[in-house]
Amino acid sequence: MTHLPKLLAPALGLALVLAACSPKQEDSAATTEAAAAAQIIKIGFSAPLTGPQAHYGKGYQNGVQLAIDDVNDTKPMIGGKLVQFELVAEDDMADPKTATQVAQRVLDAGVAGVIGHFNSGTSIPASKVYSDAGMPQIAMATAPALTQQGFKTVFRSMTSDTQQGSVMGRYVVEKLAARKIAIIDDRTAYGQGLADEFEKAAKEVKGEIVAREFTNDKASDFMAILTSIKSKKPDAIFFGGTDAQSGPLVKQMRQIGMKAPLISGEMTRSDTFIKLAGPAAEGSIASLAGVPLAQMPGGPDFETRFKARFGEPEIYSPYGYDATRILIAAMIKADSVQPAQYLPMLAGISHAGVTAPKISYDTKGDLENGGITVYKVVGGKWEVLESIGGAQ
Repeated sequence: MTHLPKLLAPALGLALVLAACSPKQEDSAATTEAAAAAQIIKIGFSAPLTGPQAHYGKGYQNGVQLAIDDVNDTKPMIGGKLVQFELVAEDDMADPKTATQVAQRVLDAGVAGVIGHFNSGTSIPASKVYSDAGMPQIAMATAPALTQQGFKTVFRSMTSDTQQGSVMGRYVVEKLAARKIAIIDDRTAYGQGLADEFEKAAKEVKGEIVAREFTNDKASDFMAILTSIKSKKPDAIFFGGTDAQSGPLVKQMRQIGMKAPLISGEMTRSDTFIKLAGPAAEGSIASLAGVPLAQMPGGPDFETRFKARFGEPEIYSPYGYDATRILIAAMIKADSVQPAQYLPMLAGISHAGVTAPKISYDTKGDLENGGITVYKVVGGKWEVLESIGGAQ
């Protein structure tokens, strides 16, 4: 065995120590130390993360997470301190009772603001819990009732059903020339609210509602309702509800020989609807807030970055992203994460987002300049028919 000279051994040891403290490792250590030094600010989130609506909730959550990561990469400062945002996610299972329990858990976790809930039926009861605590909430929910409560802490991510339903009611009568219309809803705050606004608008332009039926949001057999409607020979059938039901619904329409197109809202305008309905999806029409992702101001860049991290964006992913960036922008502008301090900044925000060039709220918390796009299933894919309204 060869022995190192006595003078060489210490030198070699020093070299090894210096090598161990490479610039790369020093940078990594500094980054870790900086992250440890940052004040953690929690952002609450709730949506259905299990069950038949989990694909909506997970896509929504991933958009929120991407926004948090993007903000953290900028090393934000609030109150003279480095801060790092962290997501606290809860599954409300699309259940109103669970939603209020989840809302309290989110508050108990010490969050500075909330993104969600997703469904109108969960957002409305949860909003009372947040309002009582003075906690700002940007919900995906579209039912008019959400912002009609008068809570100053509630804001929306998407165009309300008042806008979507009224546009679609006129569109079906005036553009699709459907005079006799049947309406079915799932009795949720979302489904019934959308159907109510659709009916009101269709009647205003002389559309005749030949049937108004309802089911529940767990049903899968619609044959009795459809058989009753079939005898009235509608030119179109409007459904207020989710893709988990509109898919089977249109299949059963075709099974009993009904040829009228199915018309629905944004929760039907999904790839899941097409998978569930199969060939029966062809010709179905649905609305969606805003413009297609490819036409959104930040759509192409968002899609590229989202795909690299999570795969294909869901319908609600870019809206979750914008809501999160808006919430944090209000905190940064107020130089505070205290709800009472940044709430006025949130109410008066004007934000250049992924989904729209200018996102701002009216006095109720509804989006200003909200538009929608109408889609149709052609060749097994959703294709744009027309974009209506909204800031360009």
